[in-house]
Amino acid sequence: MPIRREHRRLYPFDWKQLSATVRFGRAGGRCECCRRPHGRTVRHLGDGRWWDEDNGTWRNGRGRALRSLCPPGASPETGLAGQAVGRASAPAVRETRVALATAHLDHDPTNNRAANLRAFCQRCHMLHDRDEHRRRRQETLRRRKALGDLFLGPYPIAHEASGRPRPRRAPVTSRGRRTRDEAGPAESARDPGPA
Repeated sequence: MPIRREHRRLYPFDWKQLSATVRFGRAGGRCECCRRPHGRTVRHLGDGRWWDEDNGTWRNGRGRALRSLCPPGASPETGLAGQAVGRASAPAVRETRVALATAHLDHDPTNNRAANLRAFCQRCHMLHDRDEHRRRRQETLRRRKALGDLFLGPYPIAHEASGRPRPRRAPVTSRGRRTRDEAGPAESARDPGPA
């Protein structure tokens, strides 16, 4: 996963080597959660179940073998042992190329102990980081709202909820300044300009 610019300083200078050691040395080139192989295209159902080409079996999101699904490309009317199964057991199969990334279990990039690092595929990494991503999204939205309040005044939503009329705003330049040429008609009427 790409490292955000503001977090790069938190990672050690040898992060690429440390990450490779975790992904390929310790994990053997497989996700430590679901066991998907790095760099290969795997067939999956979108809910965590994926086809293990090496062993010829479906696996769940934790890497355990499943026996109730027919192999990809087989007829959905007959299962593994020829027993009749319904159409509901043959969902759409998708293909994804697996890329391993090293994840911090505690979400702290300064904590690089071996017990805190795991090699995860894209799916497992996103599931692991879900709560952290929500927290960062809320933080980003709060920052944007604060910048909007600082340069443009309160957000229109606050005015709509209170029932007061929405204030008119003049367009803002890239530096956050309002210009006379870009000002709205209300501001142009108030400022007659040079006499």
